[in-house]
Amino acid sequence: MFTKNDEKLLRTLAKQVKEISLLPEQQQKREKWKLHNSLKSDFPMVFVHPDGSWRELLPLESLCCETDYAKQIEYELKRRLIRHQYLPDDVPIEARLQVKKVIHNTMWGVEPQREPSSEASGAWHFKPIINEPSDWKILKEPVISYDDQETEKRFNATQEILGDILPVELAGVTNFSFHLMHWYCDYRGLENMLIDLVMEPEMVHDVMRFFTEGVKSMLHQYEKLNLISLNNDETFHYTGGVGYTDELPAPGFNPEKVRLCDVWGAAEAQEFSSVSPEMHENFVLSYEREILEFFGLNGYGCCDDLSKKLDGVLKIKNIRRIAVCPWADISNFTPRLQKNYIMTWKPQPAYIAFDKMDEESIRNELSTGLAKSRGGIIELILRDTHTCRNQPERFTRWIQIARECIEKEMDMR
Repeated sequence: MFTKNDEKLLRTLAKQVKEISLLPEQQQKREKWKLHNSLKSDFPMVFVHPDGSWRELLPLESLCCETDYAKQIEYELKRRLIRHQYLPDDVPIEARLQVKKVIHNTMWGVEPQREPSSEASGAWHFKPIINEPSDWKILKEPVISYDDQETEKRFNATQEILGDILPVELAGVTNFSFHLMHWYCDYRGLENMLIDLVMEPEMVHDVMRFFTEGVKSMLHQYEKLNLISLNNDETFHYTGGVGYTDELPAPGFNPEKVRLCDVWGAAEAQEFSSVSPEMHENFVLSYEREILEFFGLNGYGCCDDLSKKLDGVLKIKNIRRIAVCPWADISNFTPRLQKNYIMTWKPQPAYIAFDKMDEESIRNELSTGLAKSRGGIIELILRDTHTCRNQPERFTRWIQIARECIEKEMDMR
């Protein structure tokens, strides 16, 4: 699994990560997230997710290890080092290495088709494979299987070369985010989906029920196979932020068998950004609530304006995080959410991607947004940054501006 060169490089990287992880600031960041996620602090948290910019920060062709598995570990360790160097946000650098359980998921049994862009990172187009209601029958419920032998092989090999530097832990599924409408559009297409809401409403309901029951089956299999791992740590929570909290795991926790009520969950339906609150409730949110009721804490939303849909969102059991997209007005959220929920605000990412980084617009947006959040709890999540123009210091500067805006805002409260 590892060549001698792999072992030498990975041990060097692991030692660097270990050194950074021991800095006092890491524990301070953990404690700040715990207070924030438990609604005990209104100090805004900052999290930068480079997303597509990782292609520039850490190109795959720059990896030096020789085996595929060694490259995976190299990539993870280097990401932490890059985060420490260029992304001094509130995400702590942890001194551990997770070996993921080798899990196979058949999902819906049919691979969606897409028309690719002529550009390397360009937009793609849905290529529907469902043309008639009867075509949906080709989909099958997800089947989960666990390769314990390959998992043990990877764990033992990793433990042998790195275990004396970083604790090596076995981890199962930690990301529980659900995208019912995205799956629908994968097979039917976005435009067709919007037409179906009017012309074929019963078909949409039938498919949503199928997806909902399929997800429940998938979750049941995860529990039965003991594949669920805690995510109350640095794990990114799909809606935004990271999972540190003392509220999870739930009472009655058994570390040998993690339950769904011990972890964070999330869902979104950004394909419904132009759909009315009534149709959003009827066609997707009512189904998403069925799924999310199993989880200890939940988040909802992504890149769609939920300001007119909060009535339904707030009915989600254990809802804690609610997304506020770049084109939503925070003023519509703060009076409603107050300090009972977290506003996961995603400021405009385009400003760092211009030919010249637009610092004035960044400062104005952040200052205005923070002022509108007074009386609430907010986190600043920079996402969808598909390029930094090969200038990682742009992220550093964005974080610096955010810190300055937060300091100024807190002085005024």
